[in-house]
Amino acid sequence: MLKITLKRSHIGIPEKQQKVLLSLGLKKIGNSITRDENAAIKGMVHKVSHLVSVERVDK
Repeated sequence: MLKITLKRSHIGIPEKQQKVLLSLGLKKIGNSITRDENAAIKGMVHKVSHLVSVERVDK
């Protein structure tokens, strides 16, 4: 499981990256979500890695 936290604002970033954040479920700074670790989620996190922090958590 991955805990993903939005650390920087989505204002001024490309629209594709904004859509990635919304599809992950991140809307406000400091907002955190927990997702399963799979290829799709890793790809999304890689796209917005400069805006989020990621940590691995146990179930």
